[in-house]
Amino acid sequence: MDTMGRHVIAELWDCNTETLNDMQQIEQIFVDAALKSGAEVREVAFHKFAPHGVSGVVIISESHLTIHSFPEHGYASIDVYTCGNIIDPNVATDYIVAALEAKTCEKAELPRGMGPVAVQPKSH
Repeated sequence: MDTMGRHVIAELWDCNTETLNDMQQIEQIFVDAALKSGAEVREVAFHKFAPHGVSGVVIISESHLTIHSFPEHGYASIDVYTCGNIIDPNVATDYIVAALEAKTCEKAELPRGMGPVAVQPKSH
């Protein structure tokens, strides 16, 4: 499949709540995930919210990895987007799922750069 990239969007539930609230640990997990997938890390930016939660991004030459954590719900939303066809975003995603000890992971992989995305209107 010829695409500009692959984008994994994952919902992680029943994660380790202490890890979800530890900015340094999450940052290390995401950098390690990028490296394990073979990506080249360029920049790292994470923020700790009060009283809980972490958001962050690891910019890689091939695109990015992001997280928004909600320790109070044991939940994290993550994105792993890689351009080209050399780096598999599922390698990084699977590493993050294991490191956050998620008991449930729902994920979707989207090809990027394939043309217009058909967005269906949401009924209210």
